Amino acid sequence: MAAPLAILGGPPVRSSLLVFGSPLIGQPEIDEVVDSLRSGWIGTGPKVARFEEMFRDYVGARFAVAVNSCTAALHLSMLASQIGPGDEVITTPMTFAATANAIIHTGARPVFVDVDRGTQNISPDGIASAVTPRTRAIMPVHFAGYPCDMDAITSIASEHGLLVIEDAAHCVEGSFRDKKIGAIGDATCFSFYVTKNVTTIEGGMVTTNDRTLADRVKVSALHGLSRDAWRRFSDAGYRHYQVIAPGFKYNMTDVQASLGLHQLPRVGENHAHREQIWDRYDAAFADLPVDLPMRPSDGSVHALHLYTLHLRLNELSATRDEVLDALQAENIGCGVHYVGLHLHDYYQRAFGLSPDDFPESSYISERTLSIPFSAKLSQDDIDDVVAGVRKVLATYAR
Repeated sequence: MAAPLAILGGPPVRSSLLVFGSPLIGQPEIDEVVDSLRSGWIGTGPKVARFEEMFRDYVGARFAVAVNSCTAALHLSMLASQIGPGDEVITTPMTFAATANAIIHTGARPVFVDVDRGTQNISPDGIASAVTPRTRAIMPVHFAGYPCDMDAITSIASEHGLLVIEDAAHCVEGSFRDKKIGAIGDATCFSFYVTKNVTTIEGGMVTTNDRTLADRVKVSALHGLSRDAWRRFSDAGYRHYQVIAPGFKYNMTDVQASLGLHQLPRVGENHAHREQIWDRYDAAFADLPVDLPMRPSDGSVHALHLYTLHLRLNELSATRDEVLDALQAENIGCGVHYVGLHLHDYYQRAFGLSPDDFPESSYISERTLSIPFSAKLSQDDIDDVVAGVRKVLATYAR
């Protein structure tokens, strides 16, 4: 007879918590951070410049500007594109709050469009129907690392004279068919938050092929100064600067970039490891009352950032949150990506939204569960995740 769930008093599958999204940090990153601390240059300096160049080359864009978060990247990309009050930006409710908040902070209005249930990405047909004379940009989110249909999205944008500003927080390794994410839209915004596939603890990047946009982002990211800190205080001597725009404090530091300099070269190796984990999960969960996450079949590259299970609630005697609590009690850390923005109090009040407005996003919001999927996972960790998920769902199966 199977052991009872830990939440009901049984023994957990692990003796200690497996932290969800724990990053893989190696000795080279640690050494590089120490080198930065000892150098005395810990603000925005030469290592940020090296990381920008490395990332630019990786995605194949003409320009890359490092900032302190993907939220900052999104905000600055829109401001640099002169999006503001009276404008609309089409995006998805199936995302983290930062996507919509960055739009709101420009003074523009987010216009939400429902998603495809399988890919969890914004529907191009929905985008086309949502365009109005006030629409200035489309902001697709490459959910969990699955690339959006960029041919359809860029076609709609071209037809209506719109910008495409991509939220690629989940999609460092992604490609849409033969096009690398980061070199398709007018601007692409990446995240290097602690849980991401490439981490600088906190950090982000804007990539673009537009020199003017890149220059505006760089100036706005550091107070609107005409010269960044490295140029003002480097060994070339002090240089005067002018404030040429009312900028922000959104710059990345050399301490943060120190991690990225070693994280990015391992991106392929880590992606391959997560691919093995994905295949193991697919095989282990195929007979459970869940819908497994999709991968592209058109030659596109999934960045494999999140592994999300959609619970078949009609086949379970528990809600998603009860399953989550039970897994947590088994010491398997989990996440929810996401409860759609249209289900949150602020967006409902501010934009008059209700659950019925976006039925696919509502369906996902009630059922989605993300399980540990980091390149840091050992084989024992993976075995524990499999055991925990199978234990909980077998117990709750009707």
